[in-house]
Amino acid sequence: MAGLLRPALVRELELERHGLRLLRRDPSSFSPLPDGRSLLLGSDPAANRTEIGRFSKRDAARYPDYEAFLDQVARALEPLLDARPPDAGRPRLRELGPLLRSGLRLLALRRELPAALGLLLGPARPALESWFESEPLRATLATDAVIGAWASPASPGTGYVLFHHVMGETGGQRGVWAYVGGGMGALSESLAAAARAAGAELERDAPVARILLRDGRAVGVELEDGRTIEARFVLSSADPHHTFLGLVGSEALPPEFARAIESLDFRSPSLKLNLALERLPDFTSRPGAAGPHHRGTIHVGAMDLDALEESFSAAQAGRLPEQPMVELTLPSVLDPDLAPPGKHVASLFVQHVPWEPRGGGWSVAREPFADRVLALVDQVAPGFSASVLHREVLAPPDLERIFGLTGGNIFHGAMTLDRLFLLRPVPGAGRYATPIPGLYLCGAGAHPGGGVMGACGRNAAAALLADRKLTGQSL
Repeated sequence: MAGLLRPALVRELELERHGLRLLRRDPSSFSPLPDGRSLLLGSDPAANRTEIGRFSKRDAARYPDYEAFLDQVARALEPLLDARPPDAGRPRLRELGPLLRSGLRLLALRRELPAALGLLLGPARPALESWFESEPLRATLATDAVIGAWASPASPGTGYVLFHHVMGETGGQRGVWAYVGGGMGALSESLAAAARAAGAELERDAPVARILLRDGRAVGVELEDGRTIEARFVLSSADPHHTFLGLVGSEALPPEFARAIESLDFRSPSLKLNLALERLPDFTSRPGAAGPHHRGTIHVGAMDLDALEESFSAAQAGRLPEQPMVELTLPSVLDPDLAPPGKHVASLFVQHVPWEPRGGGWSVAREPFADRVLALVDQVAPGFSASVLHREVLAPPDLERIFGLTGGNIFHGAMTLDRLFLLRPVPGAGRYATPIPGLYLCGAGAHPGGGVMGACGRNAAAALLADRKLTGQSL
């Protein structure tokens, strides 16, 4: 999904002219329960009030204030997303502008400021408990705090992760995420088309074996097929571990910097289950053909805060949880071209799993655990498992092997408070430039972090151009 894609990137690269189609999802969230109840949330305030009111009238009344609060905090922090963090040692006034604007907007929150800081700096669980009393509302909102993170809702820093995910928008409407028409690969194709239109030459199926250094400076790359490509600057969107310890090598790095990269947390709790379906799931709580509840993220499994804590505790102990957190999406509902007529595709994002489960590892656990996940969906949509025509199960080691994600971590490293803004990925390298002259980091391991945002690359490109102007170097 592309709900975090920065509007500036879409506008500046004219991605829609180059084929990008964003398919707005509304409602955004559906949480069916085994007892036949369910919670459907979207952009309609009256509908949300009715849905939440089935579980708590008090929560239904408070939910608009919660959304308004998140919107205020999002608007306060937004200037930081599209800007290079300032140099802590030698701050330039121009680079301090976004930080000052965000600070002033936070101060303008006045009475809400303590709650905003509590959310940004603390765990998600107490923040959600202070707002709401009912499940599954709290658990539904908490999924944004832990998705992709080696954490439970009670872990420090999950408040920011929750906030990071709710900053998404589509068509100027905050909190509304979108599928990419044609699948996520279509976003890559639109970026490639924009790059070619600007004169870029692209290489496909050309893995990089190492970054070439000359006199300590990055001067190009060597491909796995032995070819070399020289350049005045190298930008890497690989994660920091792979970039510095794999493509550069620790022997070429300052020892303190190499140790800092080695200490980064790349643990991943995520398993991906991709399905081809004979038909859409038919939910007990909302029976029948395709409806609004099929459009957004469907929450299954651990549907209260205690269950989310238990899920994470199991993974910490090396066990697969009996009731993991599952996010199910059905993009073919809004994009029929993704599947043959009448058929559908589904994606299940599952938390929390260990890197290597006890008792034989993934070679033993892979298919039985996938069966367990599908059985959870069967509890709320009987017959779902029987509708599966084909499945692909990707555990954390598979995510590392196939996609080059160290540890299988989709964020290119933990998004804890000590690894955000100018501290991302490590202190002293939070401004896209690295200790290797000519080498820049432009992936999710840099500010502002994970998610399909485009901000990391856009900011890194701007940083390179600004540095080139200061030094008088040419591209």
